[in-house]
Amino acid sequence: MSPADTLRFATRAATAYPLRTALMMLAMSIGVAAVVVLTALGDGARRYVVNEFAALGANLLIVLPGRTETGGVNPGSFVTSTPRELTNDDAAALLRLPLVQRVAPLAVGNSEVAAAGRLREVMVVGTSTDFLALRGLHLRQGSFLPREDFGRASAVAVIGDTIRRELFGNQSALGRMIRIGDHRLRVIGVLAPAGRGLGMTTDELVLVPVATAQAMFDTNALFRIFVEARSRDALPAAQRQIEELLRARRDGELDITVITQDAVLGTFDRILGALTLAVAGIAAISLAVAGILVMNVMLVAVTQRTTEIGLLKALGAGTATIRAAFLTEAALLSLAGALAGFALGHAGAWGVRLAWPVLPAWPPDWAVLAALATALGTGILFGVLPARRAARLDPVQALSRR
Repeated sequence: MSPADTLRFATRAATAYPLRTALMMLAMSIGVAAVVVLTALGDGARRYVVNEFAALGANLLIVLPGRTETGGVNPGSFVTSTPRELTNDDAAALLRLPLVQRVAPLAVGNSEVAAAGRLREVMVVGTSTDFLALRGLHLRQGSFLPREDFGRASAVAVIGDTIRRELFGNQSALGRMIRIGDHRLRVIGVLAPAGRGLGMTTDELVLVPVATAQAMFDTNALFRIFVEARSRDALPAAQRQIEELLRARRDGELDITVITQDAVLGTFDRILGALTLAVAGIAAISLAVAGILVMNVMLVAVTQRTTEIGLLKALGAGTATIRAAFLTEAALLSLAGALAGFALGHAGAWGVRLAWPVLPAWPPDWAVLAALATALGTGILFGVLPARRAARLDPVQALSRR
């Protein structure tokens, strides 16, 4: 039998039992689809986090209160606590460093905002005028926070677009007064719609001068300080300058942590990359189950086609030819199931993107190729035993169905 004859023989054998073929394809396709969808979710989450931090710019340094040891950045880095807090004076001192271009101190809290007889809960962010450029935000109306000393508590506010719509409707918000706690503030600007980023929905923020926020929440501490270096190449030197300055301001004790955007991205990238591999491995287990099903069905097929095998051997087909015919049939079934699973998986990933547009749930190429290769390899591997059994049949006994 030529390779073309072997392929035709395997194709006709597979299509002769449509229900059996469909069930084997379904089992294989479910495994491939699971790998594609789950890796799309994992890799989509990784790319979402990376894109969120990348939106801050390439030259970002984040100063956190408390000391994170040399083990690297971890989720605990963002909830550290320390008796010696970051202050406005620290932020002002950082602004004078030669390699620092912008500084945005952050004081964050939740409060109620009231205006025109309407009330809602909001996140209040105390910061400076450089926050607009550091976060890549844009104004829809008015102006941003004035450039002034960090210790000056001006009674002004910039509100997100959702806050503007809920408090003032179709009316202009510029120049209107709002009340946050016991403080009356004048709205001087409205942010352009920007959506969610870094855990904050910017459309629902109220931005005020950092000293004003500290007065609202009765604290002198800062949550974080965002620092922008003058260039990407200057990041290591700027980090050293920041650490040396703050160490000097703390009597030689370095009780702060300076992390770069690359460190944050690298940590989240490793965590979510490992998660993607883990879910891919779990989904791949179903491919092994599908392979076992292929083996069982092919063993049954050998029993059903004993006479056919005996006739082939009586006509001169050798052991290798019979083995190749059954392995080709197993490979065809696995390939058909893998391609069907590939289509189902992409349909599932499309559904995820439709349900959560912010999540770039595209399956990575390596996962798709690995799923297809594993499905094909599993089918062939588990088809070896039935093929060997068919090849070892004695033609006389096979023709007599013994």
